[in-house]
Amino acid sequence: MNRRSFLGSMVAGMVLFPSLAGASTVFVDYRPGVIEDALAAGKTVFVDYSAWWCTTCRSQARTLDRLLSENPAYGQKMMFVRVDWDDFGDQPVARDRNIPRRSTLLVLRGKAELGRIVAGTSQDEIKALLDKGL
Repeated sequence: MNRRSFLGSMVAGMVLFPSLAGASTVFVDYRPGVIEDALAAGKTVFVDYSAWWCTTCRSQARTLDRLLSENPAYGQKMMFVRVDWDDFGDQPVARDRNIPRRSTLLVLRGKAELGRIVAGTSQDEIKALLDKGL
């Protein structure tokens, strides 16, 4: 198999099986106002600052996908927002919350930040963060 065929197969696999690419169907893509609107409506919001090329972010995504599939209560109790670091890392959504880098996960409720992980990939640590949102 030549390299072009291999890469084409990889892209097709990511389209047909998005969980292999670390994409969870629970997450919505960030757009300005989506987090603030959800918080104003009384929702708890889990925010994932990530980049497609970041290996730490992909590890976090795999762990999140696994934990979300094991416990549907997370998806029922929280809104999940993925912020593309390449597009919004220097925007107010990151600056105003002092987000130091991609691979930052946080849970928000009202005006409070309930918890944060920066570059952590431990399943126990990510589960504990998710549990704070319940």
